[in-house]
Amino acid sequence: MTAKAKKSGALRVGVVGMGGIGNTHAASYKKDSLAKLSAVCDVVREKADAAAAAHGVKAYYSLKDMLAGEELDIVDVTTGGYENGSWHFEPTMEALAAGKHVLCEKPLSNDVGEAREMVRYAAERNLYLGCNLNHYFTPTADRARKYMDDDMVGELVSLIFKVGFNGGEGTYSFSKSPRFNQPYAHMKAFLTHPFSVMRYFCGDITHVQSFSTKPGFRKNKGDLLVSVNSVHVRFANGAVGYLMSHRGDAVWGLGGWWSCEVAGSKGTFCIENCIEKLTYWPAVKRGETFGLGQGPKPEVLDTGIADFGATFPLRIHAYLEDVGNGVPRDRLRSSGRDALATLEYIWAVIESYENGGALVRPRPLPTIHGDPRIERI
Repeated sequence: MTAKAKKSGALRVGVVGMGGIGNTHAASYKKDSLAKLSAVCDVVREKADAAAAAHGVKAYYSLKDMLAGEELDIVDVTTGGYENGSWHFEPTMEALAAGKHVLCEKPLSNDVGEAREMVRYAAERNLYLGCNLNHYFTPTADRARKYMDDDMVGELVSLIFKVGFNGGEGTYSFSKSPRFNQPYAHMKAFLTHPFSVMRYFCGDITHVQSFSTKPGFRKNKGDLLVSVNSVHVRFANGAVGYLMSHRGDAVWGLGGWWSCEVAGSKGTFCIENCIEKLTYWPAVKRGETFGLGQGPKPEVLDTGIADFGATFPLRIHAYLEDVGNGVPRDRLRSSGRDALATLEYIWAVIESYENGGALVRPRPLPTIHGDPRIERI
């Protein structure tokens, strides 16, 4: 099946990797009218059987057998592995080789070379490769983009992003698992999300500088993880940005575990806790005067949604819409190319850290050529 998707009927989906995330994806497909969950797959038979029973579909123990036994439109890859991504490459490539569209969990891979090849091969096969960068498939992000589209933010000036887990020395527990006790596991597995949101609002990043570290209580346990990441960036449009992330090394203060503040010449918005709250402050108008620390009355969107899990069905529905509607491949939301961008930035963070905070320019993304058979948009 090529990038011209089915014209009618629900898209048939098989999910590979039936851990927690895989079951979350499967449950989302079961509830979505655009999808028909056809099968689940895991090399661990007990996981496959349990998921099959839970979702009322057939279990497979290899992707090869699932591809041979089912008529599928989409393969959803939710395997994990080292740094949460080392098992993404092979099933994604196998599914693409079989002519199936793929939605892959983040990170696209824990190896940027593999990610580049995944994006290249999907383009060669003219198939949709999407990634579950679900942090901006939210009503808060939608409203923020509307502020931007309505010219209520204006020229972009700066972005400040904080994201991580609440914690501290008292709650720290050393992970002995070699799959995550790696120096750059947090960067590869977690910085994909903030970088995807930063790029969604402010565009491509051209310069990266990182000062990363870990607290003494990790060092004393022999923990390899570089868990605290302080990253300064410059965007192609000239705006600047800052990202602070850590993995439960302290308690987050204002803004909660996730906050993204974008400031422009006509207004500023801040999203708190990803899906929960958005505040917009219009810029001061000529003739208005305010005391220090005061300003125009803000607009507040409080969704009442505190469950981050609500982002999964929203993102999955968007992918189903895009594939079902046969959108131009370069218009696929949260595409493999978008996911590759986050890894190029992460590799720049790693390079900057390894060179004492040197300024690094991320590798350019693959050129978008477009499809001449599709009318200009």
